[in-house]
Amino acid sequence: MNLRKSHLLLAVASIVLAGVFLMYTQPDFMVQMANQVWACF
Repeated sequence: MNLRKSHLLLAVASIVLAGVFLMYTQPDFMVQMANQVWACF
């Protein structure tokens, strides 16, 4: 059971990291996110 939980955690972390990498390959998206964060201040 512990091994299964470890594999699930690794899979989730890999998917999150892949998603972040894909977001960084789209500069327009990153500029939009930065503008939204900046608008909060």
